[in-house]
Amino acid sequence: MAAVFQGVSRKKAYPLPAALRNEFSESLYPIPVFTVNPDTDWPTGNPYRRIFMPEYLNSFHTQKSFSTDSGDLQYFSLTALADAIPFHLERMPYSLRILLENLLRNEDGFITTAQDIQRLTQRDAIQGQSELPLFPARVLLQDFTGVPAVVDLAAMRDAAQRLYGTPLKINPVIPAELVIDHSVQVDYYGTDDAFDRNSARDYERNQERYAFLRWGQKSLGNFSVVPPATGICHQVNLEYLGRVVCVLERNSEKLVFPDTLVGLDSHTTMINGLGVLGWGVGGIEAEAVMLGSPYYLVTPDVVGFRLIGRLGAGITATDLVLTITEILRKTGVVGKFVEFFWIGSDASQCRGSRDDRQHGAGIWGYHGLFPGR
Repeated sequence: MAAVFQGVSRKKAYPLPAALRNEFSESLYPIPVFTVNPDTDWPTGNPYRRIFMPEYLNSFHTQKSFSTDSGDLQYFSLTALADAIPFHLERMPYSLRILLENLLRNEDGFITTAQDIQRLTQRDAIQGQSELPLFPARVLLQDFTGVPAVVDLAAMRDAAQRLYGTPLKINPVIPAELVIDHSVQVDYYGTDDAFDRNSARDYERNQERYAFLRWGQKSLGNFSVVPPATGICHQVNLEYLGRVVCVLERNSEKLVFPDTLVGLDSHTTMINGLGVLGWGVGGIEAEAVMLGSPYYLVTPDVVGFRLIGRLGAGITATDLVLTITEILRKTGVVGKFVEFFWIGSDASQCRGSRDDRQHGAGIWGYHGLFPGR
């Protein structure tokens, strides 16, 4: 195996420990590698491109533009939608605004319709709940439940080869990023070389699985792997993978839109600390999203949680999280969106310990969003 996994963290490469650089040889586990012709076979365009999607319908004429030093950028304006369909945009929770923008941007008249958009804008007046199709911008995988998804892609490529002779057309249609962290165990501790020794043992245990994931990284488009000994998937997601704002290049135009994701872990909601909408789903749902299908969700109820003032001396962010968790469990917010906002002299207090706060948020339901103000 090559000595470096090409990482996805802003084009950063993750070197393996020196003791592991010659640990693997790809000949130990021969895996078929398809020959790629980059001019004809490799996926083209931006990774967010949905290959089957028609042009934007833009039924409500909400696609607008603004200028930057890097050129003009397109976006879908909720303010313009409020002019076309009178509704109280200023009263709509931020998390629902993200869902509304997603509907506007993906309106195709078939999966996402103008009626879906209207139902969300009038959700307070309509009795009952309805399903909405969400197209997340990306998928976060981890190595336990992510490996079967890659196995399925390999099987589909094998079938495409037999039936059509075009296996390289089988790829995720949105970025799928797999972080190897769930298989890590601690065998050595308390010594200077404990990290390298644990890493070596990890590769020894999982070399066949890692060789397979290495193949997937080299052969699949829109699929990246963050190697072992880098960090837990949610910390990597927060510090490196979270885009906050995504950019799609299409027809010589650049479209910007909010970062959204689904992940294969209940603590995917940690990313909500950046104001990014995301939560954990099952493997089947994540794989369907990877291949371009929408994730259907019932229009969620949104619970607001107001934070007032500052933490007192000696009170930690963990104390705050445990208190909030107790309050929300008593209130009952399973299956709901929780949106936090605050009033105080120093709002930066809420940024203190994002990991602790978001591990708490991951307990409750879909997500707990901290929108930027």
